[in-house]
Amino acid sequence: MSPGQLARAYAALSVASLLVASYFLARGAWLVPVFSVLELMAVAVAFVYFGRHATDREHVALSDSGMLVELIQAERVHQYRMDPHRTRVALPALRHGLIGLESNGTRVEIGRFLTERRRQEFARELHQELLGYRAGPGGWQ
Repeated sequence: MSPGQLARAYAALSVASLLVASYFLARGAWLVPVFSVLELMAVAVAFVYFGRHATDREHVALSDSGMLVELIQAERVHQYRMDPHRTRVALPALRHGLIGLESNGTRVEIGRFLTERRRQEFARELHQELLGYRAGPGGWQ
């Protein structure tokens, strides 16, 4: 959802909730509007959290100049440049663990947005690509 769509959805929800709360307030049930406002506040917090993390992603790029790992979380960008010749791919040790990339004393964990099966597949594929990269010209394309 785009931010505009999210705002329209929240506005529609707010209008509906406040209309129902107004009806009950007019009938003497003063506690209903209180819970309506609390509900709308909770939904607003959830929407803000969703909005901040909707564009979270990980990007791994392997090129002739090296490997770039980019982690974007809550609008913060962390970039790690790694030497493909020295990068080791560590498969997740635990069932829901992340893939570890280690190079020259730097460790980066990736795979947050993949299922466990896809995480295993990606780790194997990345390992194979790094082996091909290390093989030199013709080994990696």
